[in-house]
Amino acid sequence: SMAAAEPAARKRRPKGHFAAGRAKRPRGGGRQLEAGMRGILITCNMNERKCVAEAYSLLGEYGDLLYGPEQFSDHEEQLSGSEREEDEDDVEAALKKEVGQIRASTEQKLRRFQSVESGANNVVFIRTRGIEPENLVHHILKDMHTTKKKKTRVILRMLPISGTCKAFMEDMKKYTETFFEPWFKAPNKGTFQIVYKARNNSHMSREEVIKELAGIVGSLNPENKVDLNNPQYTIVVEIIKNVCCLSVVKDYVLFRKYNLQEVVKSNKDDTQQNPSSLTEEQNSKLVKPETEVEEEKSSKEVKQGNE
Repeated sequence: SMAAAEPAARKRRPKGHFAAGRAKRPRGGGRQLEAGMRGILITCNMNERKCVAEAYSLLGEYGDLLYGPEQFSDHEEQLSGSEREEDEDDVEAALKKEVGQIRASTEQKLRRFQSVESGANNVVFIRTRGIEPENLVHHILKDMHTTKKKKTRVILRMLPISGTCKAFMEDMKKYTETFFEPWFKAPNKGTFQIVYKARNNSHMSREEVIKELAGIVGSLNPENKVDLNNPQYTIVVEIIKNVCCLSVVKDYVLFRKYNLQEVVKSNKDDTQQNPSSLTEEQNSKLVKPETEVEEEKSSKEVKQGNE
């Protein structure tokens, strides 16, 4: 059989065969999207490298504004200098260089924004540390919505991801029971909708996920109600391979589904409503911002799931 022949063929390949292609891109060490990370999921059209550059620039600008400049040492600058010299004979220099590289790579991992492999084409994931992705992204969109200044060319949507778990129903149920509490656990409550997207994953059922998550929101406070026209909160569920990315966002339709290209276009509807303020919500989780939100296909399913 073919299956039996396969492992034999694999053995005959030279030892370095797989390693060669992989060496260029550092793997492991938190360089791939995995459960437990927080960050920002960014969609783009084809040009992922340009998208990462734009993301670093935009997030850096607003990150400094909101959280102050980032603190890190200049090992990386020193490193590029020592690499140019290529002093192979001097053992001490080589050792120093290696220590510098290890230190630099450790520091890179602890940075505020760090691009990791998302596991899907046209999706960039920027891991965040020490910041609230929901606050930051809402702030960026609110600013762009107000000023109508186009700041990016290849970034399409920018979705905060404030929680991740494994993309299996049991994991997701257990995780969201706690994750949804700040918005939906009594005495907190709100109207909500669920938007769902899966990439490179065929084992999850959209209907089942929406039904189960709507049920959990309902069980946290029976006063939480589905509202597909004007919900206060949009629960974003983005699944890539075996990772489920989650957040609860405001102003989802006002900010054009968090699309940076669309939000800077002028629109008649914008004058009727103001973006909800996040600081307000921090003071009191009971604030009910008036925002208009539309639904991304899952209206019927949510309704069924919540009745």
